[in-house]
Amino acid sequence: MATVRVERRLAALMAADIVGYSRLIEADEAGTLAAIRELRRATFDPLLAEHHGRIVKLMGDGAIVEFASVVDAVACALALQKALAARQSEVPPARQIVFRIGVNLGDVVVEGEDLLGDGVNVAARLEQLCPPGGVLVSGTVYDHLQGKLECSFEDLGERQLKNIERSVRVYRVAADGAAPAARPAAEASPARPVVAVLPLANMSGDSEQAYFSDGITEDIITELARFRELLVIARNSSFAFRGKDVDVREVGRALGAGYVVEGSVRRAASRIRITVQLVDTRTGTHLWAERYDRPLEDVFAIQDEIARGIVATVAARVLEDSEAAARRRPPRDMRAYDLFLQGRRLSDSFTAGAQAQARAFFERARELDPSFARAYTGLAFNHLNRANDAGVGVPRGEDPDRIEALRLAERALALDPNDPRVHHTLGHMYLIWREFERAARHLDLARSMNPNDAAIQIGWAWAQACLGAPERGLPAAELAMRLNPRHPRYYHHYLSRILFLARRHDEAATMLQQLTAEAPTDHPRDVAWRAAACGHLGRTEEARRCAGWFLEAVRAVWRGDPAAGPAEYVDWLVDSSYLRRPEDEAHLREGLRLAGLPPAKGASGASGR
Repeated sequence: MATVRVERRLAALMAADIVGYSRLIEADEAGTLAAIRELRRATFDPLLAEHHGRIVKLMGDGAIVEFASVVDAVACALALQKALAARQSEVPPARQIVFRIGVNLGDVVVEGEDLLGDGVNVAARLEQLCPPGGVLVSGTVYDHLQGKLECSFEDLGERQLKNIERSVRVYRVAADGAAPAARPAAEASPARPVVAVLPLANMSGDSEQAYFSDGITEDIITELARFRELLVIARNSSFAFRGKDVDVREVGRALGAGYVVEGSVRRAASRIRITVQLVDTRTGTHLWAERYDRPLEDVFAIQDEIARGIVATVAARVLEDSEAAARRRPPRDMRAYDLFLQGRRLSDSFTAGAQAQARAFFERARELDPSFARAYTGLAFNHLNRANDAGVGVPRGEDPDRIEALRLAERALALDPNDPRVHHTLGHMYLIWREFERAARHLDLARSMNPNDAAIQIGWAWAQACLGAPERGLPAAELAMRLNPRHPRYYHHYLSRILFLARRHDEAATMLQQLTAEAPTDHPRDVAWRAAACGHLGRTEEARRCAGWFLEAVRAVWRGDPAAGPAEYVDWLVDSSYLRRPEDEAHLREGLRLAGLPPAKGASGASGR
């Protein structure tokens, strides 16, 4: 008997329905149906055409619509709600036709012109959860939207949707300037106060000094994150509001923060003035304000006072022992700190020359103050970034950048064992050297010293999967994304592997498809894990396509044995995935084999030490 092939694809879906449809029909059936027809003719259909939407199915009170992209889907949803409100401004509230809208990006089964499956179901459940006149989107939609639409998001947390086994991250979305809709009644507030630190305004009159006010802001975030009484929003989420004239209450709604810290930095010659205030985002009330006018050398004392003041106001008490254990030692030479800030600003940029410039700043900081541990951690990751680009296939023991990255991290620990980012850096380096016991020890220390640092949490989560405990890592990954709502791409890079190692292949494959959709050969590791996930799922055609992209990508950047081929590429991938348990390596290899890649040829071509 022939096997029936099921066609699947990833789709952006909008589910919309009319609030109180039965009530409206009961009150005036003919009038309601006529009004719906007119709204569809004048508003609904034109907006769908403008945003390239295709109606999958129509019900009496709603519709399922497919779009070419999540950007089109959400833009259409927002435009639809705005247009409906405008057209019915003169209609009595009891007779207005009000929509609820849910948008999801997910896997669907294609049956002719119809779409079925989990992707459609999640969109429909989001619509049912949505307040009247609002738009709710899933976490997968949110991940694809950042920076692509002028809109704001409110994180409503993980929600259990009807008949959906897994929980779904839900966001309320509104066009900038729109009034917020009410939150679903079931939403719970965070157990601890949530604080966001907005970038302190640079008042020095020199735009080139912005790195300094940014650096002060980041270090205040770091100091606050040491206190267990608080949840502190990560830097790249709060920095999204740089230069925007926005009400702090809207900032609070967008970031899920009850409190906002804002202020300015003015640097002149050898003095610095910092003004800072703490605002309750629910009422706009200023709870506390202070101005610091000091010699530049006192900048660390200023940061400590700000952190203490906010904790005293918001959390009511400070754990002195925890604070003392975690406080970072400042550098002896303030010029070294200045150079470190400039290097840190460039560390995450991979445009031409950026990494070389960052390295030069870190090197100069180390020369000025050889005892400044953060200069060494900056250099460690800088060398690792170069190794990841230029060392594909090179055995660890022969890669000068990986060797130097570990040496620098170990030196940083010797200089400052009380800095959690130092332990985080060293733990990361030990993991890539497959020294698992040491990696676990230092990453555990980093997490215990600073549980509110999103980067530490996501790194710890990934390490748990590498060490054989992916289920332990998942809650930490979710916390990292809560602490940093606008998290960078690498959070999903780690989460996809955690899901794969937890044998949740379908979720891993969906996330990896999103990560590699635009340029698969730019991400050889991601596309290989996607191949393995699809292999285990029996999605053979997709798995083999991904395997081909993996081989093409690795072949182009290979720096190992020139005689190497696909088998050695697989060995390199498995070795550089840093899996402690043989059964996890075997599971990854089996997925790759099912994708058409060769089994191990022998000892790994990238192993060492």
